[in-house]
Amino acid sequence: MKTNPTHPHPSGHGHATPVPRCPRRRPVGRFLLGLSLGLFGAAPFLPGAEVNLYTARHYPGDDALYERFEERTGIEVNVVDGKGDELLQRIRAEGEQSPADVFITVDAGRLWAAEEAGILQPVETMELLASVPSPLRDPDGLWYGLTKRARVIFYDRASVDPSELSTYEELADPRWQGEILIRSSSNVYNQSLLAAIIAEHGEAYAEQWAEGMVANFARKPQSNDTGQIRAVAAGLGDVAIANHYYYLRLMQSDNPEDQEIVEKVGMFFPNQESRGTHVNISGGGVVAGAENREEAIRFLEFLVSPEAQAVLADGNYEFPVNPDAPVPPYLSDYSFREDPLPASVIGEFNPEAIRIFDRAGWR
Repeated sequence: MKTNPTHPHPSGHGHATPVPRCPRRRPVGRFLLGLSLGLFGAAPFLPGAEVNLYTARHYPGDDALYERFEERTGIEVNVVDGKGDELLQRIRAEGEQSPADVFITVDAGRLWAAEEAGILQPVETMELLASVPSPLRDPDGLWYGLTKRARVIFYDRASVDPSELSTYEELADPRWQGEILIRSSSNVYNQSLLAAIIAEHGEAYAEQWAEGMVANFARKPQSNDTGQIRAVAAGLGDVAIANHYYYLRLMQSDNPEDQEIVEKVGMFFPNQESRGTHVNISGGGVVAGAENREEAIRFLEFLVSPEAQAVLADGNYEFPVNPDAPVPPYLSDYSFREDPLPASVIGEFNPEAIRIFDRAGWR
């Protein structure tokens, strides 16, 4: 496996350029140990076969999967990693000369952006359709979900009884004035959450909700998802919204400070009595004009297979998209109702979500 990380222009603008370095070698995920990927009984591809992967996923276990795919198929995986938006712009800039075969990114909003940019081509195979439920893939086969992440509520155990929590919508109530901790509106995870609210309630309601949330902020939106959870533990606000796996990372940490945070902060899955908790995805598709199209398809089929899904889930504490995939024990403890809203719809409402955030003063 070859790796070329993407480095942005020093000014923060312009195109990204590949800088060669030694291939990434990360520890094999915990759930991968002792796991046999008995996949792809077909004969390996011819010597020299390869697939060029542009990916915004940077989690433990991913590299081990790429290496296992190489062993099983004889197809070498060449990795260019970077931020999702950066890689998308790079593929667009490269145009027909792009060596990219597969594009992987996180969040339905970014997958929608890739679709709108015309950088993906439709692919449908029996393996892909059977492995990825329809709400988690593009209706036209342009992209497929790889993992699921729930955007949930975190609360201060000392000041909030979980019985006081119910829905995302309820957090805009004045009862929470000065208590809400959350990231900037530029964060695509928040954009997708608001997109889901638009899809459920309409634009007028979504704008009222965003305004109510702004009125309830404990501080100016800042930091990342882990930062919101740490802020709750520090007493800067009673509740926060963040993706579930950031909390599970703290739970699995050997750092006493992280364990102290887990003791102070609880995790709550909202909207269980209604449509269900908002779920987003990481996902990928075959790049339009991919020179190694068959190898790219084989690679995507591998990533959604039950065995590979178990490793992807374990590497970042995410949930597998394939319902037949084994779930790591610490994830099987969490059973919750998921919002069935198709990921493609979340992406479609992303532009309107950004406009609403701007009008509501959510910076």
